Amino acid sequence: MGSVTYFNSASLDGYIAGPDGRWDWATPDAEVHAFVNELVAPARTHLYGRKVYDVMKVWDDLSLEDLSPAEREFALQWRDAGKIVYSKTLDAVTTRRTELRTDFDPVAVRAMADAAAGPIAIGGGQLASVAARAGVLDEVHVVIAPAHIGGGVRFLDAGLRLDLELIGERRFANGFVYLGYRVRRGK
Repeated sequence: MGSVTYFNSASLDGYIAGPDGRWDWATPDAEVHAFVNELVAPARTHLYGRKVYDVMKVWDDLSLEDLSPAEREFALQWRDAGKIVYSKTLDAVTTRRTELRTDFDPVAVRAMADAAAGPIAIGGGQLASVAARAGVLDEVHVVIAPAHIGGGVRFLDAGLRLDLELIGERRFANGFVYLGYRVRRGK
């Protein structure tokens, strides 16, 4: 049985993008990128909202020869993974192995995760928050960048409560820190 797992980077103050929409403060070095590749590799299906999909689709077209080894590995993983984009405004998707859906159906996502050999990855705080509120989010994995950016796009929605159990942690030489959590269900 697989899990529905949210993977992302965040600033120390809990944002995945700054007020200007930029995330250059969270660019991983080779060590962090290789770790993230290993962490995300078991996820054969990725779930995205439109904004995150628009950011991630660049991995479909980048020239592999122009990438570092860790970036190349990630691009190949991303290209090989199935992707579902949830959007009411997007007319079509342009990347390989990608389908478009208008609504996030938690029952369908739970069934997909239960049938999967590995995790189903969620990219993006808004979609992860929708999954959490629907009771289908199983794990949260965050790589915290050594930056305080003062605002922007939140890691998870304000007002959302999750009780978490620590399942993994790692410190990196560049000051980044990884934390992995399992979502605790009702007590």
